[in-house]
Amino acid sequence: MVPRLRFHGAAHAVTGSCYELEVGDQRILIDCGLFQGSKSERELNYGDFPFDPRRIDAVVLTHAHIDHSGLLPKLMKHGFSGPIHATRATIDLCSVMLPDCAHIQEMEVEHLNRRNAQRGRMAVAAIYTAEDAAKCMTLFHARQYREWFEVVAGVRVRFWNAGHLLGSASVEIEINFSDKPLRLLFSGDVGPAHKLLQPDPEAPTDVDYLICESTYGDRERGEITPQRRRSLLLQEVQGALAASGPLIIPSFAVERTQELLVDLFWLMREGQIPKADVFVDSPLATRASTIFERHADEIQEGDVLRQALSSREIRFTETVEQSKAINRLSGFYVVIAASGMCDAGRIRHHLKANLWRRNATVMLAGFQAQGTLGRILLDGAERVRIQGEEFQVKARIRLLDLYSGHADASELEDWVRARLPIHEGVFLTHGEETGLSGLKARLAAFISPERIIAPQLDEAFDLGRGGAQRVDFNEPKRLLPGKVARLDWHNELSELLLDVSQAVSQQADERGRSAVIRRLRRALITEGRP
Repeated sequence: MVPRLRFHGAAHAVTGSCYELEVGDQRILIDCGLFQGSKSERELNYGDFPFDPRRIDAVVLTHAHIDHSGLLPKLMKHGFSGPIHATRATIDLCSVMLPDCAHIQEMEVEHLNRRNAQRGRMAVAAIYTAEDAAKCMTLFHARQYREWFEVVAGVRVRFWNAGHLLGSASVEIEINFSDKPLRLLFSGDVGPAHKLLQPDPEAPTDVDYLICESTYGDRERGEITPQRRRSLLLQEVQGALAASGPLIIPSFAVERTQELLVDLFWLMREGQIPKADVFVDSPLATRASTIFERHADEIQEGDVLRQALSSREIRFTETVEQSKAINRLSGFYVVIAASGMCDAGRIRHHLKANLWRRNATVMLAGFQAQGTLGRILLDGAERVRIQGEEFQVKARIRLLDLYSGHADASELEDWVRARLPIHEGVFLTHGEETGLSGLKARLAAFISPERIIAPQLDEAFDLGRGGAQRVDFNEPKRLLPGKVARLDWHNELSELLLDVSQAVSQQADERGRSAVIRRLRRALITEGRP
């Protein structure tokens, strides 16, 4: 029977990675990640899976990032009981990341339900609990790089170091098929050259189908060396020093934070910047740093990381009270807090305290998905809403994406070239529209364009000899293609409320403000009429 591949996430978007491979009556998931971005996309996390979790035989996990692993506890909660195969380092990171994700969900749902009660709305439940996350960890099985293992009958798998994150892997799959095995390669997230803590990515050649990420398929970062990266970070620190205000860095708690700590420590040790307090305000980052220290012998710059983690200037905060106390400081200091796209965690508290300050600097340190607060800030918003409150943006908004864990366009092209020959086809995933089209144009120079496919959410393909064939199930879409990786009505409503607030406040007196409100009310009444 021809294997079938379904794309349940990271399709024309960079989050929610989840691919279902069907081989006869056996089903395997490659990743099971949380959706991020617009509220419409995040609502997918609360709905039913587009498959029966009880019928999934096994999961193969590329790495621990929440957009790849974050729905595993929900999968278990709804009936999955098979093995989850991952590298040892990925399991160690998931042991702190999944409970942290559950805790954030529980806290946010508690706050939401408090507001819902005030507004007379129904209460909602968290996607899963910390207990679910703990139970899920019992399903993990550790696997070594480059060692084959059978995941279900007739299907074997091998991990290759993807150079993206501690423990990250590309996944090679061989399926018993017809006269010879069908060979698939899932890139996972491919790391860039000169990754601070990780080696260059590895993967096999000579595959039938390649499923490749395209996050930065349209972007060139130029040559990245340790010297250039530290030089650009030095410029951002000097700018914050000149403003005599804090440097706020929204950062992914796992690996991005540790990389920033290494470079900040190095700049202070070399005397290029004055010694100053660096607050790591993320319990997850604190626990993840302990895991990185445990695996320091396996990663590049491991000795420097150990020194950074034990330096006097770097301070790890745990309690909410400690976190709030940071914003009572004056002058220059550094705060590194999750989440990296500004949509959850303690970073929102620091943004609320500092976005309206002209002497504050917010340095975004990685990819910002469409619909996230980080992307809205990066696109130049003058006002934003955070947890229902309105804030003017007077802080300097900067971007330094040299710490990104993703290969850029040239590096992705080179990585795909190194996999040749690719006999049947390439699926481009984990990218927004510009990234997909940019990488497809590059690959078309050496792969026939008709064999390069950018699947939509929940699309399915039969993977036979002679190329992939799309399967039409005539099922309703969970999210229409035009709604993926786009600003949605929630974003538009937030922008409208900001515009209304500004229009009213710009009136010179109460009479003018009342007139604006009356016109708005008339417009709403007219719009509501049949």
